[in-house]
Amino acid sequence: MRCFIWILLAVPHLTKKTCLCFYSANADEVKDKLEQLRCHFTWELLIKDNEMSDLENRVLDEIDFLDIKYNVGIHNLLAYVKHLKGQNQEALVSLKEAEDLIQQEHSNQSDVRSLVTWSNYAWLYYHMGRLAEAQTYLDKVENTCKKSANHSCYGIECPQMDCEEGWALLKCGGKNYQRAKACFEKALEADPENPEFSTGYAITTYRLDGFNKDTKISEGFSLQPLKQAIRLNPEDVYIKALLALKLQDIGQEAEGEKYMEEALTNMSSQTYVFRYAAKFYRRKGSVEKALQLLKMALKATPSSAFLHHQIGLCYRAQMIQIKKVTKSQPRGQDRENVKRLVRLAISHFEFALEQKPTFEIVYIHLAGMYKEAGDHRKAEDAYQKLFRMKALEDSQL
Repeated sequence: MRCFIWILLAVPHLTKKTCLCFYSANADEVKDKLEQLRCHFTWELLIKDNEMSDLENRVLDEIDFLDIKYNVGIHNLLAYVKHLKGQNQEALVSLKEAEDLIQQEHSNQSDVRSLVTWSNYAWLYYHMGRLAEAQTYLDKVENTCKKSANHSCYGIECPQMDCEEGWALLKCGGKNYQRAKACFEKALEADPENPEFSTGYAITTYRLDGFNKDTKISEGFSLQPLKQAIRLNPEDVYIKALLALKLQDIGQEAEGEKYMEEALTNMSSQTYVFRYAAKFYRRKGSVEKALQLLKMALKATPSSAFLHHQIGLCYRAQMIQIKKVTKSQPRGQDRENVKRLVRLAISHFEFALEQKPTFEIVYIHLAGMYKEAGDHRKAEDAYQKLFRMKALEDSQL
């Protein structure tokens, strides 16, 4: 409303009703322009209210612990999440951090690289009722777009914009993955050898392999994109860890372990490497090594739903091993160890769901552990929560 108050002060003979009409018309005009922008406010990111806390934690973890070259976008996403939580002043701080990074990392092409950040500024100021400032950023976008041959007033067609949208969609969860893949594919059509585009595409296809239950593991689509990303980003340990897991998926565990060991010897992004290395070694049968890595990662990111789920899976694996050795009839200390491991697995699965209530696979694993504990009512409740979640998703298709 700052603009409305300015009108009253500047033109005192106008009635309040007239000023309101003028303000409303001006706001509508600004809104029409805003809707033409390409940014987090217009990309239709699918984020549920009960996913917001986990998303914010994952974004903050990435800023603190993932060593990547492409982190301007993550500050923009954090600004958008802050806005959704009603924290607009904090959102402005995140956008300022994005601006500073652009000047440090892309000073030779800062205007084009700033388009998403400026667009988010414009939307944010609009929601804060600061229309003059929103218009200032709209003007910045328009002036930059005019310099491009392929543009509208408030947007340009360029692979970097497609890439920015892809990263935002990728970070916001599984329902956005197909759209993220399309964005990175479009960017790669324009620049097939771009390391950032290749990285985004490889990560997205890896995630989709995990989602696509109809794809045979041996035909995992992400294998070649991951290898291409490594070729273009030979020092990227995050991609090496994902490639190691994919090779393990298709039965090439020895080759995968070479990549995982390379990733572990590098100090870069260790918190993230630990979590994927732990998954690799748990699946290999080295559960103690996996737990050791997970506990080191947990010191840095104690609220990670992913880590707590993986720790729960390790305790479940240890419980299954005891039952296997004792032919499902553990006695004495073995029986006590089974009970202890079931309790530990339950506590970590429950914590993971507190952090991320939409973490579907955890409901299945938790229900299984409730059954092991003899609590069939809780097991049924976990299944019912999952079924209701699935039914709600299907009804929204």
